[in-house]
Amino acid sequence: MIRFTGVSKFYGDFQVLKSVDFEAMSGERIVVCGPSGSGKSTLIRCINGLESYEQGEITVDGQRLGKDAAALRKVRNQVGMVFQQFNLFPHLTVLENLTLGPIRARKMSSGEARDLAMRYLERVRIPEQADKYPRQLSGGQQQRVAIARSLCMEPRIMLFDEPTSALDPEMITEVLDVMVELAGTGMTMIVVTHEMGFARKVADRMVFMDHGEIVETAAPGEFFTAPKSQRCRDFLDKILNH
Repeated sequence: MIRFTGVSKFYGDFQVLKSVDFEAMSGERIVVCGPSGSGKSTLIRCINGLESYEQGEITVDGQRLGKDAAALRKVRNQVGMVFQQFNLFPHLTVLENLTLGPIRARKMSSGEARDLAMRYLERVRIPEQADKYPRQLSGGQQQRVAIARSLCMEPRIMLFDEPTSALDPEMITEVLDVMVELAGTGMTMIVVTHEMGFARKVADRMVFMDHGEIVETAAPGEFFTAPKSQRCRDFLDKILNH
């Protein structure tokens, strides 16, 4: 479904991805972790073209990502993304935030888009918030709206970039519960997170990054009990005993 071959990314003289090779299969759930500044967010932002890259090749569902705008649009139609910040339009209601994409990009009628939006608000367990504005919701509810908004585009791949890092501790569980449920539907998911309990429960594969490189990749059982590299052992020691 996703393949990186020798991908390098630079910000000026700073190399943020160093000849990365990475694959994700259809239906696979991958958790990417690592210290701050290790290139995790850049890795997943390259998947839907939010970041360009200078060397190597990225293909998503057989489509090569490059300068071709039509190919990029095709990929973006299949890839949903949820960020740390919710990025909801404050002047639109929850329902209007959800129906905007399907009406404009997928040419749905307003009735069809509304039905679709309500279905996904049910899935993230907040259908009663449909007519409220983002400012009237808690952070956890806003992030669930952001997830539902991505799902309204019916993507084949979902990317999550530290979706709980901006939330108060008591709101983290409600977002993770929705993500656990989503993982059970068989959708391809790549999640950048430090929530290791979620990773143990959901991931098919763990990917550990440091200094722009994939240092280690393993099934969760092996990753958490017998990490191979000292860098990974040090990271897990800090995060699990924090």
